[in-house]
Amino acid sequence: MARVRESLGAGGEQARVWHVPGRVEVLGKHTDYAGGRSLLCALDRGLVIGMVPRADDTVTFLDTSSRARAAFRLEPDLVPLTGRWAGFPMTAARRIARNFPDARRGADLALASDLPSASGMSSSSALITATFLALAEANDLQATEQWHAHLSTPAVLAEYLGCIENGQDFGPLKGDRGVGTFGGSEDHTAILCARAGQLSRFAFCPVRFEVAIPWPAGQALVIGVSGVRSRKSGAQREAYNRLSLAVRRILERWREASGSKAISLAGALAEPGAPAAISALLEDDGASEFPAGFLAARLRQFVAESDDIIPAASAALLAGDLAEFGQQVERSQRGAEEGLQNQVPETIHLVRRARELGAHAASAFGAGFGGSTWALVDEDASTQFIQQWSADYERSFPGPARRAQFFRSDPGPPARRID
Repeated sequence: MARVRESLGAGGEQARVWHVPGRVEVLGKHTDYAGGRSLLCALDRGLVIGMVPRADDTVTFLDTSSRARAAFRLEPDLVPLTGRWAGFPMTAARRIARNFPDARRGADLALASDLPSASGMSSSSALITATFLALAEANDLQATEQWHAHLSTPAVLAEYLGCIENGQDFGPLKGDRGVGTFGGSEDHTAILCARAGQLSRFAFCPVRFEVAIPWPAGQALVIGVSGVRSRKSGAQREAYNRLSLAVRRILERWREASGSKAISLAGALAEPGAPAAISALLEDDGASEFPAGFLAARLRQFVAESDDIIPAASAALLAGDLAEFGQQVERSQRGAEEGLQNQVPETIHLVRRARELGAHAASAFGAGFGGSTWALVDEDASTQFIQQWSADYERSFPGPARRAQFFRSDPGPPARRID
């Protein structure tokens, strides 16, 4: 926090400062935008952002780690940069200017982070959330009619922030291009709604809290960052979007065939007779934009993850049955490898070796195509586990290992003011 204040110059001592965490998706691989479930926690790592209001409509942004700078106006016609970190705060600023016509007060922002970027821990969603919280404070958005009508709880605010990222409308708060990824609000929900020392289960479309699960006593959460960057741009963005577009296509097929008005795949599957009927529709998917059998595999993965694995894993944790929890997590990982097809050799290896080294459970998490793996490990063995896990990875993948990180993190609190 001191570095952030210092970077803001003379006004830094009066800066308003937030900690915005990263998140771990314990379970819930590509389920949120389909209306499914996720089991989540916030990390104790994240972003610290400081804000000093300005008298004009300019927003300045400094990343104190890289010394990268950006400056732009808080206006509805702002054109965010693509493929660069500044595109994320610019996307948040443009959406604020479009949805809140009186919000034209800029701010000086400074950021510090101990969250690895492009690692599957939602660093980009944390950046959008941090920017939004800071500019919302600068413009007193909480006093507006739009806020009281549409953004009055952390859960609905999280859903709106997901729409900033994916570009969709949120009720009367109209969308725009977003950042080009067709994701949901899982990341933002964990960032705003997680509870320290607990895992939280949510369902989506809309966001609904289901159950809190105390973190197992005597257990450590260990993170292995593969060093293969999971980006939301370029070819990786297209691969990510293919998984989301597959869900849209399945829902479209069902709505065309049945007349259903369901707004999510989970909502469609809840209709009488729908699961079998949708599966039958996909036996000959007839969709040239997807490989043969891909839509059917995507449906099976979603149903298994959201309706079977996550409830069973939650029950196992609540009962203290770590062996059963580990088996359910293995099912989820197989679904990612075989159904989503979004895993790389490095994350597959990290999962396998974590289990062989004694982890009760381990899984890759996030969008996939790189990123990180979490492991549930006995607390008194966690230091040795990290040493062995990282040493094995360095021998097996020496290139990515140069960018890899291995660390322990406790399930942390949500975004909060810390000044």
